[in-house]
Amino acid sequence: MSDMGKTVPAGRRGWFMRGLRDGIPISMGYFAVAFTLGITAKNAGLSALESGVMSLTMLASAGQYAAMTVIGAGSSPAVMILTTIIVNLRYLLMSTALSQKLKKGEKFIHRLLLAYCVTDEIFAVSAAVPGSLCPFYTYGVTLVAAPGWTAGTVLGVLVGTILPVRASNAMSVALYGMFLAVVIPPAKRDRFIGGVVLCSMAASALFAALPLVREISSGMRIIILTLIIASAAALLRPVDPEKEGEQ
Repeated sequence: MSDMGKTVPAGRRGWFMRGLRDGIPISMGYFAVAFTLGITAKNAGLSALESGVMSLTMLASAGQYAAMTVIGAGSSPAVMILTTIIVNLRYLLMSTALSQKLKKGEKFIHRLLLAYCVTDEIFAVSAAVPGSLCPFYTYGVTLVAAPGWTAGTVLGVLVGTILPVRASNAMSVALYGMFLAVVIPPAKRDRFIGGVVLCSMAASALFAALPLVREISSGMRIIILTLIIASAAALLRPVDPEKEGEQ
């Protein structure tokens, strides 16, 4: 997906152009997944404009699905807001991690703008940047990925019901393929990272099966697993940002 581990762009423009390139596969995956989201939005009574604005401003599949479910059930705006916040809590951890990856002295405005950009996939490619993160790389990724997510949602509202159900459901598989493209290259280069990935998958499956833990919302399970696995990995294999940037 990216050869970031081999070459490091020079300057903001170089990082921005790299972000635009790395955002293309993410945008394609987003378009396919958001198409099914648009169908859900239409069933909840949302128009193409309303759904498009939601996708453009939120960029969160789980949060949007939760919000649409609440809207479809006729619940109050307060319930919708609270539900969306709880489901999207994991982005708080991701934003914190990316803020620590920025260079010291980076302008505060970049931290605010990055908060909008944080999604699971954009976080993954941004966190994989060697050394410090140039915010313009993440801006480039988002500039390509966000329109794909928004366009997919709008098109899903407009023509989604025309497609067979199986065809619509199959489109969501693209997101898993994109995740594999993000995870496999660093896992192949470093056995420790590969081990962490396998442990994460096993722990996630275990959490989904255990009687008590499976009752917790999926978003909260992600937060718990992230804290446990990331803390364990940091203790076992601490990373020196300066040495990482020299690779």
